[in-house]
Amino acid sequence: MAEFAVLGVGNMNDWQMKSPLDWETYVDKRVKVAAAEKNEYEGWVLTVDPVSANVVLANFPENRRVSIVVVLGHAVQEVDVLQEADDEMKARLSCIFAPEESKVYSPEEMDKRKNDLKSWLEANHIPVTEQGESGRTLCVAGVLTVDPPYGPEECSSSNEIILSRIQGLIQGYLEKRQ
Repeated sequence: MAEFAVLGVGNMNDWQMKSPLDWETYVDKRVKVAAAEKNEYEGWVLTVDPVSANVVLANFPENRRVSIVVVLGHAVQEVDVLQEADDEMKARLSCIFAPEESKVYSPEEMDKRKNDLKSWLEANHIPVTEQGESGRTLCVAGVLTVDPPYGPEECSSSNEIILSRIQGLIQGYLEKRQ
């Protein structure tokens, strides 16, 4: 009679045996993690890697930049929830790894960006109109659209030559504005 063994299961801890849905319940919560060799870590859970079960914790020391700690999944022995994040903390956590360009603009800032780009294109004799119900999309020469926040990455056209040229113009325009 053949014997079968599942490799690695004997080495997996309770934390590693959880499902991604279980781990998701810890996101945006302040926790204390008891780890191997009597190490303890505290912080806000940013994410848990679904493959390795590694826990990514963030802390905000006063007058310093954010501190990130990764606790390896195989070392996790116990995770205790200490606190739920309020809306302000959730916002801080959600933008830790966001690139600078992905900043959120107010409706007024977005309108100003759109109107400034439209005026600049018109001043350079490039035909531009507003499209859509709210007029949020700019249409350049009838063949290219620019969506909010009106940068080169938000350009879209089936004509690659026009796309490349307008993206270059918008990039140059944005660099001169800074």
